[in-house]
Amino acid sequence: MATQNARKRTKKTSGLDARPKDRSVVYGRGAFSAARSRCQMWVPPEVKDPVLLHAPTRKSVGYFGAVRLRDGRLVFRRETGQFKGASFFQFLQPLRRASRAAGRRVAVITDNASYHHGRVHKAWREQWAEQFVLDFLPPYSPELNPIERVWKLTRRRCLHNRYFADLQDVITAVENEFTGWTTRNETLRRLCAII
Repeated sequence: MATQNARKRTKKTSGLDARPKDRSVVYGRGAFSAARSRCQMWVPPEVKDPVLLHAPTRKSVGYFGAVRLRDGRLVFRRETGQFKGASFFQFLQPLRRASRAAGRRVAVITDNASYHHGRVHKAWREQWAEQFVLDFLPPYSPELNPIERVWKLTRRRCLHNRYFADLQDVITAVENEFTGWTTRNETLRRLCAII
């Protein structure tokens, strides 16, 4: 049964970028924390107990992000409050402007969070439906959203095995990485390839 459901989900995403009149973008939201993030590490045998510093906090910073599948370009926006319909709408508008191309509709692949269906931006989505559409993944299937791989790579490259005294240091590290990905990027293009 689980294999059959996985096949159905895969079918939903398999041909999105192959549509001749569409250009696909994968979208997601991620949070990055100042709390310790450790992965496997090597310690010399003469060191008995390594001391790992970490900030005693649960504070985190959230980001909206989207990757254009054609060239791997990242569009991101820091979220200062909670992820809600209004903040999602503030991200959608510049995303539409950054993604549009003459004669091609943009299909944004996203999950089924309630604010993605919000009334706040429903009229706007209907107005631009010919050029810009949200394509929803099946419920409870984050493994199908390729942007999750981008968040994982960001954590690995920027946060793992590093000490951050405060949240501003995390923001600086993450946004430095994101800024390098705002132009054509083969790494993100391959990472988010779903075909």
